Amino acid sequence: MRQLSVPELVRACAALGIQGVGLWREPVREFGVVRAARAVREAGLTVTSLCRGGFFTAVDPAERAAALASNRAAVDEAAGLGTSTLVLVSGGLPQGERDLAAARERVADAIAELVPYAADMGVRLAIEPLHPMFASDRCVVSTLAQALDLAERFPAERVGVVVDTYHVWWDDRTPQQIARAGADGRIAAFQLADWVTPLPEGALLGRGQLGDGCVDLRGLRELVDRAGYDGPIEVEVFSPALWERPGDEVVAETARRFREFVL
Repeated sequence: MRQLSVPELVRACAALGIQGVGLWREPVREFGVVRAARAVREAGLTVTSLCRGGFFTAVDPAERAAALASNRAAVDEAAGLGTSTLVLVSGGLPQGERDLAAARERVADAIAELVPYAADMGVRLAIEPLHPMFASDRCVVSTLAQALDLAERFPAERVGVVVDTYHVWWDDRTPQQIARAGADGRIAAFQLADWVTPLPEGALLGRGQLGDGCVDLRGLRELVDRAGYDGPIEVEVFSPALWERPGDEVVAETARRFREFVL
């Protein structure tokens, strides 16, 4: 909720009986990790996840080292906030590169380097696949199957996956991949947003408020339930139209939409 500070967000959630909140690194770092953790705790909430780490696909050694350093810092921030889940967005193809498979292997290599550090800090890494539209610039991991292929190289308690309705709703393999993830205890986070057409602000900022689009939100929630996931459900909608409205109003609307279209 870009228009709300961390304290304003947690107060709005607490007023509606929402018990947890997923946070993004940028506003947390601006406000301060210690202060953010205190604000969440004093409001009676917990931090469900921290978004995001990742962007592991660089070929240049210096860029790779910088990415790993940033991710270790993200692990520290997650631990400081009291969440055990750090969401990872893999990164897109570096300029001039065209080999998606090689880029995914660099992601796997980076995760392998990060896992021991995250384990020591009590943080689980959660690989999030993004819609294929993002493969070139943000995320070479485009499906739950690809995310699971990476995650399954590591113990389930160390590396899981994120099921985000905005990114997986279109894939006819999603039901079986959710079941696959659940069977191994790999679902680390479940996130909601709707798909509206045409995308009002492009792929990145074109997410729809719950119920405004074509995603079977309740059906996907039921699949995740059947797969054994009983953790938090996060709503993650990037929308300038929503950001222009009063934040408390949007939080309350989202809670109503959640009850109407998800439960």
